[in-house]
Amino acid sequence: MNINYIHEPTDLQCGQAVLAMLLSASPEYICNILGNYKETTLREMKDVLKNSGFSISNERIQVFDKSELPTLCLLSLETPRCWHWSLFCDGIFYDPEHGVLNDFPQSSRRYYWKIDIK
Repeated sequence: MNINYIHEPTDLQCGQAVLAMLLSASPEYICNILGNYKETTLREMKDVLKNSGFSISNERIQVFDKSELPTLCLLSLETPRCWHWSLFCDGIFYDPEHGVLNDFPQSSRRYYWKIDIK
């Protein structure tokens, strides 16, 4: 999958930026779909993905090393500042706050949900 990196428009829109990267859309478009310009919930993330032709696992899996991650997944990270949504695809982290990375941004707890394209 080809991901074009999108930086979060505000500190509260990491979820919208992750969805925008996955859907090749703008964060503004995602905000309009959600009717939400602030923090996104897991339910909102899953609903948009499912309605857009993706499947996402129901199980939240804790992860310690990037070698444990599937090819494509939604990440929930406990960063020094807050809980944060991020995206992993084909060995690369697309983090709405920290940029394109080769490893996790600084975080003390990390979870993922596997994403598949239907």
